[in-house]
Amino acid sequence: MSDTKQKVRQFYDEIGWQQEANGNYQNARYEDLRPVSGEYIHRTRLRVNGGLIQNGQFLLDAGSGPVQYDDYLSYSRGYEKRVCLDISIQALREARERIGAHGYFVVGDLANLPFKAESFDGEVSMHAIHHLALEEHPRAYAELYRVLRAGRTAAIVNGWHEPLLSRMAEPLIGLMRRLSGKSAKKKKNWLTEEDPEGTFVRKMTPEWLKREIGSRMTIEIRPWRSMSTRLLRWFVHPRLGGKVFLRLVFWLEDTFPRFFGENGQYPLIIIHKSAK
Repeated sequence: MSDTKQKVRQFYDEIGWQQEANGNYQNARYEDLRPVSGEYIHRTRLRVNGGLIQNGQFLLDAGSGPVQYDDYLSYSRGYEKRVCLDISIQALREARERIGAHGYFVVGDLANLPFKAESFDGEVSMHAIHHLALEEHPRAYAELYRVLRAGRTAAIVNGWHEPLLSRMAEPLIGLMRRLSGKSAKKKKNWLTEEDPEGTFVRKMTPEWLKREIGSRMTIEIRPWRSMSTRLLRWFVHPRLGGKVFLRLVFWLEDTFPRFFGENGQYPLIIIHKSAK
């Protein structure tokens, strides 16, 4: 196991998937759990179901974590078993507590899946591939494709590196910071910091995905959630019509899926494996 993977595993075993006093996992701090954003976040999580064939024998949850949100449970309702694979043993312990006999639980590496070819009728992967070094991303997609049965689909959620909507928002966030007296946010470099906060993340661009992955298999890019947690916290407020604004955002994402899929923060990447 590489040093990067070992550190990711250590982070999630010791920190990320430990529950805090409020009952949430430590990793929940990367999500906007405020009530004003709740409806939008709930609806975006359910978009994964639209990328899956809704029934089958085995659903692979690649990088499952603890299956921490109730919305995530819906992905495997039409399947006999959900196979949770994760590098973190703590994640799998928590997942077993949540889904019990509906699941199988496997310690494994996304880039080296320990399964036979065409083992799964469906696959999901939520915010997991970006924990691999970029040179391993193509291997992870290839592995997901290899173990997916012909005629089936996989739904993958990842994040873009500095997408257009975030770049457009940053000058305004900078101005709001200055007006509120807050210091500028320090951009961390996980690879060079001696004791980095959080864990390793390596994101991609739409151009990279189309070139490196789309040339090898059939993929479709849809919007999962165009607004990052950072944008939600800065621009969505309950007293300023936040819920109405997010309903408009959700409608725009559905109406212009290509634009928001490629320029929002989080794409829903669907792999289509053709029938033989």
